[in-house]
Amino acid sequence: MEPPPPRDEAPHVHSHPSTSTPVTGTCCNCGGTTTYSPPTQSPTSWPDLSSPPTYRPIRAPALNLPPNNTQAIILAPVPQSQKVPTITPPFHFQVPSKKITSPDDLRKFHDSPTSKNFLGFIVALSESIRGRKISDPCHESPTVSKIVSIIENLTLWVDQIPPVQQSSRYGNISYRTWQERLTENAESLMLQFLPDDLKSSTVEIVPYFADSFGNSSRIDYGTGHETNFAAWLYCLARMGIIMEEDYPAVVARVFVKYLDLMRKLQLVYCLEPAGSHGVWGLDDYHFLPFIFGSSQLIDHKYMKPKSIHNEDILENFSSEYMYLSCIGFIKKVKKGPFAEHSPLLDDISAVPNWKKVNSGMLKMYKAEVLGKVPIMQHFLFGWLIKWE
Repeated sequence: MEPPPPRDEAPHVHSHPSTSTPVTGTCCNCGGTTTYSPPTQSPTSWPDLSSPPTYRPIRAPALNLPPNNTQAIILAPVPQSQKVPTITPPFHFQVPSKKITSPDDLRKFHDSPTSKNFLGFIVALSESIRGRKISDPCHESPTVSKIVSIIENLTLWVDQIPPVQQSSRYGNISYRTWQERLTENAESLMLQFLPDDLKSSTVEIVPYFADSFGNSSRIDYGTGHETNFAAWLYCLARMGIIMEEDYPAVVARVFVKYLDLMRKLQLVYCLEPAGSHGVWGLDDYHFLPFIFGSSQLIDHKYMKPKSIHNEDILENFSSEYMYLSCIGFIKKVKKGPFAEHSPLLDDISAVPNWKKVNSGMLKMYKAEVLGKVPIMQHFLFGWLIKWE
């Protein structure tokens, strides 16, 4: 049966299938199913193994697409904190290696106790700083003080290795000199705080530490390197060098110093964002300070997520709250309306309270950082962080 000829004045209608009429075609105007037979294809038009697609794009989509898994992230359970199991002798430290090369490998990792405990450690760090300012007094062990001193020393190296004059916008080659000095001294830096019975762990923890500050060949930095720093801290917790009572200081002293150093490296050596999602990403370089920073602000009496649009609040409180510090830094280095260069953060500012922001950040970190093969293919596994 042939369809009647279309008339300009008639509305677009077609028959939809009933329980008794088989579906044999697709409407060329709206894509709906019809009772009309589809036009016959010549035998050579399409391969035998695949039918013609309903829609064929006339051009390739743009690279900077908005994330399409938002609903899945929203519906996912909020990650929960976990205690880190400490190791006992005999120790079997080993050179860590990469294991993740495919989505199947990544699923295996996510289903493992290692993955859940590592993410639980990050949640525990986040909870430890809840409702606290950076300057609030906290227990600071000699080990934490030594780690802070080491990061301050790395910051001094930036002043000692100035950037060279070059034409390219990104990637000042002086960064390679800084990274080379880090690689040469990393083991001796670790030995400054490792007890005698754990000095052999340098073979395993140095690779995490050395890869926490960017890539020297690409001269870039991203959330994968930041995750390596978290993994290095996790290794210290596994060895009992960092205890639970140290967690507030690990965030407010160690991680804050690390964040300051990374911003200096980014600005001085013009590090390229590694794997940035552009405007559809949270930030070109970082993720964890948004988790820790939103936790700091939970139940704050005056500051709400929408307060990031208040310049006075950013100016006066950025030194005390990491989330505000991140927003202030973004506004300093990016030009134009905030809603245009950071639409995701602008959307998050409409969330009613910081607890929802924090839980959303944790779910997003699991999905967008720990759940991405391009990032996690560089993640290292050894004896402290096991591939199971």
